[in-house]
Amino acid sequence: MATLPATFRSRMRLLSLRKLPARSLSTSAGTRYKTFSIYRWDPDTGGKPKMQDYKIDLNDCGPMVLDALIKIKNELDPTLTFRRSCREGICGSCSMNVNGTNTLACLCKISEESTTTKIYPLPHMYVLKDLVPDMSHFYEQHKSVKPYLITDTNVDTSVENYQSKEDRAKLDGLYECVLCACCSTSCPSYWWNSDQYLGPAVLLQSYRWLADSRDVKKAERLEFLDDAFKVYRCKTIMNCSKTCPKHLNPGKAIADVKMQLSAGH
Repeated sequence: MATLPATFRSRMRLLSLRKLPARSLSTSAGTRYKTFSIYRWDPDTGGKPKMQDYKIDLNDCGPMVLDALIKIKNELDPTLTFRRSCREGICGSCSMNVNGTNTLACLCKISEESTTTKIYPLPHMYVLKDLVPDMSHFYEQHKSVKPYLITDTNVDTSVENYQSKEDRAKLDGLYECVLCACCSTSCPSYWWNSDQYLGPAVLLQSYRWLADSRDVKKAERLEFLDDAFKVYRCKTIMNCSKTCPKHLNPGKAIADVKMQLSAGH
């Protein structure tokens, strides 16, 4: 058998002596246990909100936080309540706060860097039950900006409403918003002024139609936004762009709205 070079043998000795990092998850034969500490509140019981812990084996669970929640509901506690639908980051239903960050549970991988994952509903919103926030006001704000294409009533709708490739490209980064409200509920200005400030998500949706070359109501849309609170409560903190699970940039969209308003519509 060939003899290994001395330099290689010494390197192998150093590797064998190097201290390996301790595993963050408690393990035993064939298992990887992790604790999920979840916000619980049931309005029907009259009890105070609390954090409830559930321990599951990650080897018997999907890789996403939503997989863990579904496993807990199916196997450990059927009373756990949360919203979910597509499981593909398209519907925006499973928005929640995971370890201090607003995100979509279906797009958030289970972290193995700590033994416990803390899950809360979206912050600064009324809670209906457990991880389900009351989105009524958010949806009413979205409705107020008329989030649909408005065309000339005299246009022939039987033929293509043409849009150039250049104009279509202006909508990239706008139409992908899934209205999960992660950005709006991470915004301090929205926390304190949500009764009048529209917030990052709704303003991004509003700009999506302002930027659409086929829409004929741009002046009216800007007139609606020209208010001391609806847009100008934005202080460019940029939490919205940092937390967006779809990697969009609501802060830039709001800046573009401000520029159009300052240009006199």
